[in-house]
Amino acid sequence: MDSITPASIEQTGPRELSITWLDGQRSVYEVRGLRLACGCAQCVDEWSGQDRLVPESVPADVHPISIQSVGRYALQIHWSDGHSTGIYPFERLRELGQPG
Repeated sequence: MDSITPASIEQTGPRELSITWLDGQRSVYEVRGLRLACGCAQCVDEWSGQDRLVPESVPADVHPISIQSVGRYALQIHWSDGHSTGIYPFERLRELGQPG
């Protein structure tokens, strides 16, 4: 469980977010890539699983405005492009992150 529990979350650059997990691993995320990985019903069709989000519609300079914890299992990110319905489960974040 420690491998999917964040110890800290921080903006480490204008286009970079990092999470240090309780097991000591650090994951780094390019924020636009994280925005494009949103799995909410607006971004991914609930029935077919096909992407609905058009990558060209997401500005190159998109960035988190705020990040909130959702219980003990996920983060909700409010993005500068106005999107805020996506929930990023910790397990998915661990899979998406690049070691840092």
